[in-house]
Amino acid sequence: MKQGQPNTAASGQTLTIKDVESQAKAKMEKVISDLQQEMASIRTGRASIHLFDGVMVEAYGSQMPIAHLATLHVPEPSLVTIQPYDVSQIGAIEKAIRASDLGLNPSNDGKIIRVPIPALTEERRKELVKHLHHVAEEHRVAVRNIRRDANEAVKKLYKDKLISEDDERRALEEIQKMTDSYIAKIDQLAKVKEKDILEVK
Repeated sequence: MKQGQPNTAASGQTLTIKDVESQAKAKMEKVISDLQQEMASIRTGRASIHLFDGVMVEAYGSQMPIAHLATLHVPEPSLVTIQPYDVSQIGAIEKAIRASDLGLNPSNDGKIIRVPIPALTEERRKELVKHLHHVAEEHRVAVRNIRRDANEAVKKLYKDKLISEDDERRALEEIQKMTDSYIAKIDQLAKVKEKDILEVK
């Protein structure tokens, strides 16, 4: 199938249908990896080092992620241990965990921070599921916005007579198919995470 002929103008800025589709796909992939990262920091009933991905520590004059300052371990299902590379940072790390919205209560023995992960209450589980739905919806909207931009780019190629009507129709169908598959991925990831949150150990 003839993918629209690129404009041979020296600017080289005109995209082909293939370019539009591959750029949309790359952006949708990024939405999925953003979603996975954001979901990793939503609590479930199990301890996970990813809970702390979003916690920033005031250290050495700047904000740093905990993982850059310490080794994190899950020695048992309801405990995370955090061992700072530099023990002088132990207080700053503990303070950042307390200040985060994770609702956790760390303690340290001067060398290592222990963070018990309490069981989730029914109410807290519902709040987390609600938050998860909100996060998933934001990412669905992001995918739909990418679709809209890609569709506009294809329509412009047609308007500029760089592709045929058939090319335009096929490209719009392809972009819709891609969008549907990424929305389905988001739904699936959210479903698995929701099951994790609601699972009572």
